Amino acid sequence: MTTLRRALATTVIVAAALGLAGCTAGVEPELDGSVDATSGAEVAASGSAPIVFAFVCRTGQGDATETYTTYAAAWEADRTDCTAKPITGTEMSAQQQAAVRAADDTVDLRDLAATCAERGVAPWTAAVETDDQARVAAGLLEYCPGHPERDRLQEALLAHRG
Repeated sequence: MTTLRRALATTVIVAAALGLAGCTAGVEPELDGSVDATSGAEVAASGSAPIVFAFVCRTGQGDATETYTTYAAAWEADRTDCTAKPITGTEMSAQQQAAVRAADDTVDLRDLAATCAERGVAPWTAAVETDDQARVAAGLLEYCPGHPERDRLQEALLAHRG
C-alpha cells in the first residue's frame, strides 16, 4: 500500500511539473511599449570595483617579507615597513578619493594604503611639523579610520594646526 501511494504521489508531481512546463513553452515575452524590441544596442555592465590592496611588509629579519590582505592583520603583526600592491578593482572608492583629496595630492593612494598598514613609525608616532606632513596626516585620517594609532596622529595634526 505504501509503495502504491509513493508511486501515485510521484506520478502526480511529474504530471504537474510537465503541465506547468507546457504552460510556458513557446510563449513570447510581452513587451512594454517603452521597450524597442528591434534595437541592437548592447547593454554594458555598469559600476566598478574599488581598488583593493595587499600589503607586502618586511618582517625585520633580513629581506624576509610577509603579505597581508587586511589592515588588521598587518596591524596585529606590528609591521613598520610595507608596500601596497593592488590586487583587484579599477576605480577609487569614495573614501579613497576623499583621502587623496585630503592629502592634497601630496601622496598617491598606493602610498596612503601602504602607510595605513604600518604601525609604530612616523607619521603615526611623530609630530606633524610641516604643511606636507599635515596633508599626509589628513589623508591618512580620512583613509584609515580604524588604525590603532589614529587618535595620536589626529592629536599631532591638531597641534600643528594650532
